Amino acid sequence: MVSNVGIVDRWRALWAAAPEAVVLVDQATGRDWRAGELESATAWGAAYLHSLGIRSGASVILSAAPSDATALAFIGLLRLGAVVVPVNTAATPREIAHISGVSGATHALSDEPERFTQMPSHSVTPLTVPGEAVDTSIELDRTVGTDRALICFTSGTTGAPKGAPLTHGNLLAGTTALVECWQWSADDVLVSALPMFHVHGLLVALAGTLTAGATIVVHHKFDANRLVDSALTHHATLVFGVPTMWARLADSGRLFELAHLRLAVSGSAPLAPTLFTTIHSATLSAPVERYGMTETMILASTPVGGIRRAGTVGRPLPGMSIRIADDGVVEVRGESVFGGYLTSAPTDPLLRSGFTDDGWFRTGDIGEWDGDDLRLVGRASELIITGGYNVYPREVEDVLRTDVAIADAAVVGLADDTWGETVAAFVVLESEAVADAETLERWESLCSEQLAPYKRPRSFSVIDELPRNAMGKVKRDDLRARGVVRSES
Repeated sequence: MVSNVGIVDRWRALWAAAPEAVVLVDQATGRDWRAGELESATAWGAAYLHSLGIRSGASVILSAAPSDATALAFIGLLRLGAVVVPVNTAATPREIAHISGVSGATHALSDEPERFTQMPSHSVTPLTVPGEAVDTSIELDRTVGTDRALICFTSGTTGAPKGAPLTHGNLLAGTTALVECWQWSADDVLVSALPMFHVHGLLVALAGTLTAGATIVVHHKFDANRLVDSALTHHATLVFGVPTMWARLADSGRLFELAHLRLAVSGSAPLAPTLFTTIHSATLSAPVERYGMTETMILASTPVGGIRRAGTVGRPLPGMSIRIADDGVVEVRGESVFGGYLTSAPTDPLLRSGFTDDGWFRTGDIGEWDGDDLRLVGRASELIITGGYNVYPREVEDVLRTDVAIADAAVVGLADDTWGETVAAFVVLESEAVADAETLERWESLCSEQLAPYKRPRSFSVIDELPRNAMGKVKRDDLRARGVVRSES
């Protein structure tokens, strides 16, 4: 049962206990916020939002680059009792109109009003920090655990995004579990360049830091050299990133400078075993991999105090239960799991699709237990069925990435009249590599040695870069649409 305590109550108690503690730092401006300042600044922010006509229970789109102003707006909305609707800063007017319709949002906080022209009746306000006088006598911090805090839209690469409402209790349960699992304390300093329109950057990084009573240094965008410099300057103990960020840090040649970190955490997309090894070698510590979803927050993590193995995502977080269904799908339940989808309007009953009769949520991920650790094999939606056999792309991709010429790889199924689907590999080459006849022959040999015949790619396509969404997940539909660029002989 989800706690009926609001997450803001936890944050304010920590601020009151240590008002001089630095909680938030904006890397670009150098501005920092102590806990006492954050209390007053977010109260001002909530009052300012109220002066714009935003009331408790109203849905408000938040779509902005990471910054202290974005963080203050997020906290201010929660203190007011409004419902935060994070939206990708690359979202188009059409996409925003869909999200607005489902969430009921008619107000947005953003510096790009041109993106909101298709909202039916809208008001767009730039982000701001405390300035002009406003009425601060309004009631704040009245929310309880069952009140809706956010409507996060699924970042899936197919179909219209669905709204996943999360309550204040969901947030408190999810962040508290992370604090316990990662032994997160007030002494920790997190450097984050993650976007704040996604669960990873907004809830894991920012809300997690606030729940731990720690410090977060926010970068407006990711730059490998800037992030390393910041981690050194601020004596960071934590860095969170997606695999693409870790790959760029490795390419920068400065990954070894992060050896002082207590935890290097990777999530939002699978971390290739080769990159896992690279991070481990450079930082002298194995990266922590975690597994989460928009609908559930974080479900599992590799152990902080134990052995972390490449290709696994660890054990269930405190308060979370995980099981593998007969069809291989990972099913979960716990206090951070949402109650159902919004598909048409904010007041409609939640759609419980994806839940079993006994209340477990089916994630759509295919998994297996490897000892005490969960190993994700792939997404059920990414399954390739060729000649009646099942192929999970991740297995084939991991084999391909062991080749010295391949920097990255993705595997999809292409429609085929004979086989139903054939396995097609798309690869990105290392900077000096070439895909000549000898290279192709080596790839074929590698796959023949390590994969059953039905799993082997029937074609190889060399492309400059894998298409990915904002959190690093491969857009497999884009690859299927490309077809075969370069085929095996």
